Amino acid sequence: MKEKIVEIMSEVFELPIDEFPIDITQENIENWDSLRHLNLIVELEDAFDKSFEPEEISEMVSIDSIIAFIEK
Repeated sequence: MKEKIVEIMSEVFELPIDEFPIDITQENIENWDSLRHLNLIVELEDAFDKSFEPEEISEMVSIDSIIAFIEK
């Protein structure tokens, strides 16, 4: 699952997978802005057949938090 999330994030943030930090967070991805965040959420919802609540979306700011919400 983590590999799929990284793949999606790579596409959304337009960064090669090998340039992603091990612990991907909003703070260490320079172009993680509000528009890309929404694009990320849409891609994750499609890929994992999930629907996230606004409160969850605002908390999805790291790879760990994204995995936690997908596993719910």
